[in-house]
Amino acid sequence: MIDIALTLFYTFIALGSLVTFHEFGHFWIARRCGVKVETFSIGFGKTMFSWHDKHGTEFVLAVLPLGGYVKMLDERTDKVTNVDLPHAFTRKTPWQRMAIIIAGPMANFLLAGVIFWMIFLGGESGLAPVIGDVRAGSPAENSGFEVDMTIVELDNSPVETWSELSKKLFDYVGTTGSIPFSVTYPDSDIRYQLSIPVTRWLSGEEVPMLMQELGLSPSVELETLTITAVVADKAGERDGLLAGDRLVSIDDQKIESIQQFMKGVSGSPSRQIKLGIERQIADQSWADLDIFVTPNSERVEGENIGRLGIQLSSAVRYAEENIRILSYGPLEAIPRAFMEVVDTSVSIVKSIGKLVVGELSPKNLSGPITIAKVAGDTAKSGLDNFIRFVAILSIMLGVMNLLPIPVLDGGHLIFIIIELFKGSPVSEGVQVVSYKAGLTVLMSLMIVATFNDLMRSF
Repeated sequence: MIDIALTLFYTFIALGSLVTFHEFGHFWIARRCGVKVETFSIGFGKTMFSWHDKHGTEFVLAVLPLGGYVKMLDERTDKVTNVDLPHAFTRKTPWQRMAIIIAGPMANFLLAGVIFWMIFLGGESGLAPVIGDVRAGSPAENSGFEVDMTIVELDNSPVETWSELSKKLFDYVGTTGSIPFSVTYPDSDIRYQLSIPVTRWLSGEEVPMLMQELGLSPSVELETLTITAVVADKAGERDGLLAGDRLVSIDDQKIESIQQFMKGVSGSPSRQIKLGIERQIADQSWADLDIFVTPNSERVEGENIGRLGIQLSSAVRYAEENIRILSYGPLEAIPRAFMEVVDTSVSIVKSIGKLVVGELSPKNLSGPITIAKVAGDTAKSGLDNFIRFVAILSIMLGVMNLLPIPVLDGGHLIFIIIELFKGSPVSEGVQVVSYKAGLTVLMSLMIVATFNDLMRSF
């Protein structure tokens, strides 16, 4: 119950702050353009608190802080007196109205930029793209990738970290062709070209695991491999494994990676194997034990696979020589923050494009439940992660509002652009029909996204 309450609290903090900035953008530019703002509301539903300023604007804090709006004087919905007519939104020039509409998303981009600037003032670190493992039989192994190679370019674009590589790889989701890499061997600057062929790569995956699908893993050192749960009536429980046990060795071989352990188990269906474990005993000390287990044999894709019925968690560390640290001064952090906003915006737009053309599964659409879960999870993992999540969510809000869908800011912009070329406003009838169609599209997307959320929850 406490976890749910905290999740809701952090969700309200995240969405409430972003909506406030978004609506303030509209409000501030509207005031600069001489538009009368009647209401500035944060939240929907019953008013909890309100006040009026000297300009007559009512500021409202409502019960549900998951949205908000700025109500401007508008001839289409209000009876406007001759005195107030010059201050109506509809009486402003197309360029002024465009500025007012764009100001909301721009406020979200600006907020994200400020957050990233603050983050980058503390520097950033990344893991060099040095290959630590190439899965047997994987696309990467078949294309010639080897352990200790360093990936230096993807399609002639420099790559500095695993995170950057993963972002660039996303461009290939849903495509058919080949993914071109440039790699180097240790202590050599000679670059070799390797390509991995793909066909509609990961287009049907709900959560594309890019590096795993290629069969590439970073260079890490396993510190601990712990059993977090033991499934009832499976081999692990039957042979004495307990949640909390630390796995140390398999058949007297030290466990160096999760892949090694899983390969040893899956390759031993119905055959006894010896596990060296560490188990915490009553006095809180750890005892070394040997346990003999016989994995159940299960038929998977025409092959017998060994299964223990356990869930694992691991703690790893990265070699210091593979960690790249960058530091920024107050001025240097500004362009870095700007580029982060741009890169994230472009990535979101590409994701939307892939969804539209079918290169990305609609199962990747997420709704309010997922947003709430991520808000809670990032808050639990640390303030830095939560703030970074707020920045990314702010960019998403800005980008989504600029989509050319009627009822969104982007839809309003389209009408004004048409007006500029046409020389007169789009008829109210066309706008009303467009708004209804746009609302239908948004509601349909929300239903699909919420359905996906519920399926993930189960």
